[in-house]
Parts: sequence; structure tokens; C-alpha cells
Amino acid sequence: MQNAKTLAKHAALVDSMADHLGLDLEEQVMRGAMDPGLIPDLVLRCTNCTDPEGCARLLSATERFDEAPSYCVNRDTLAALAK
Repeated sequence: MQNAKTLAKHAALVDSMADHLGLDLEEQVMRGAMDPGLIPDLVLRCTNCTDPEGCARLLSATERFDEAPSYCVNRDTLAALAK
């Protein structure tokens, strides 16, 4: 089980990555376009990232992405949500 600090860090990374892709995950849930249980799944999957610090640097240095970086463990799921 992950500790609260780790989960909060990765929740922020997931939210920021979604924002960089033009996705509002909460809006997706409210519109019924996404299962609300997917958000914690994305966060838990993100905790398996091999370079969260590098991801945070990339997110802070870039305003928008057309797609998540190739190393992103949530890349396929976020791409599907963006369609």
C-alpha cells in the first residue's frame, strides 16, 4: 500500500498530465464519459512510474502535449480518454 504523500504526489502528476493533454478528468466523470473509479486506478498506476521527478520537470517545462510521453504508464488510457 502506498503512503498518503506518495499518492498525493502521483495524483498531482496525473492531474497535470491530463491538463497538459486538454483533459479535465473530473468533468469527464460528471458527464458520465468516464468511470469515477478510473481516477484512483490512474494514480496507482502512476506510482509505478520509474521517473516521476523527470515527469514533473517535463510537465513544468511544457505547456501542452498532443500525447503523453512514451514512458507514461497511463499513456494509452489518457489517449483513449482524449478521443
